[in-house]
Amino acid sequence: MASLKEIKSRIASVNGTLKITSAMKMVASAKLHRVQSIMADLAEYELRLSDIASAIVRDPEVIAMSPLATPHKTMHHAIVIAFSSDNSLCGSFNSNAIRTMNEQIKKLRNEGFSEITIYPVGEKIAAAARKTKCTLCNDFIHMAKSPSFSQAAELAEQLMESFIKEETDNVYLVYNHFYSMSRQKPQADTFLPMNMSNIASGTDTHANYIYEPAITELTKELLPYALKVQLYKVLLDSCTAEHAARTVAMQTATDNAQELLEELSLIYNKRRQQAITEELADITETN
Repeated sequence: MASLKEIKSRIASVNGTLKITSAMKMVASAKLHRVQSIMADLAEYELRLSDIASAIVRDPEVIAMSPLATPHKTMHHAIVIAFSSDNSLCGSFNSNAIRTMNEQIKKLRNEGFSEITIYPVGEKIAAAARKTKCTLCNDFIHMAKSPSFSQAAELAEQLMESFIKEETDNVYLVYNHFYSMSRQKPQADTFLPMNMSNIASGTDTHANYIYEPAITELTKELLPYALKVQLYKVLLDSCTAEHAARTVAMQTATDNAQELLEELSLIYNKRRQQAITEELADITETN
């Protein structure tokens, strides 16, 4: 049976843990609100961009002219952009991303891809990617630490250039999608060749636009830009899911620590009362 000193020491330890998890929860919550605010602004912008794209893609001949939307005849080289966090303490967020990445790699190998390159975004997914037999590109590992459109655009440009030159045949995105505070679901999306249903998801498909310059010239600029926005959106989506997962995990840890602290305090008070009673009994017997 633990002594009063041991119980008191454990109470102090749990108190320290409680302060840490509570602080981490507040930090994660603040980061979550900041990223959600950026996501809300981007959603409105993306909606307008999708409206224009929806009007353009109604002409299948125009889209067929874009090399970004044309599948390659050979399936030799694939790129997987995998997103995770830099740190742990966010529940199953990282393990789900790693599992989905490994499943995607296995699927690509079964489809006949002889070369697979992984672009890890986040320290945790990078550590897991090193255990695979795939080629790694570590240029964008820290992109999730401070998400910016310029970094996402730089990565998108590299991917599009590689795809147009036919150095890469397919590009996939593996990340955790944010549904709610309690639900972040891992998924794998095709980035290239571009999926027009993802780019042109607007509702204003019957708008009568006047195109200047010509629609073919506009398509050359719009489609690459839409892909940059899509990649930036996935980056923010993954960051939102991470902060939500960490907020929930730290709230759960805080609740558990608070519950344990109450139990230990109750045990400590009972043991202390018992010790006092025993001392009084000894004094009474002595007298």
